[in-house]
Amino acid sequence: METEKHGNHWTAYYAPESGRYFAGIMYISREGLEEYRYEITHDIFSQLGTFADDTENERLIKTAEMVYSFENTMYGTLGPEKTVFNDDANEAMKETVARKHKKPGF
Repeated sequence: METEKHGNHWTAYYAPESGRYFAGIMYISREGLEEYRYEITHDIFSQLGTFADDTENERLIKTAEMVYSFENTMYGTLGPEKTVFNDDANEAMKETVARKHKKPGF
């Protein structure tokens, strides 16, 4: 079974040890960094990468529950620079990524 999918600004993971699916969207530009993490469903994971336009993949990811966001841009943010919405899911995603890449963190 495929456990990782990639696009231009997104990566999705399946964690077989927990049976959970995650996706991250990251934008890096002259203005700064934006990073968003989601806990997605099997249905969303299976559809990712099937669209001709990567924007459609990102739209699909954004229909899931957001578990983390980080925005640090030159224009400032509307809220705190770092917000965690679901500690358990965010930590599970970081552990999945670390195991896949054999390094700590995301």
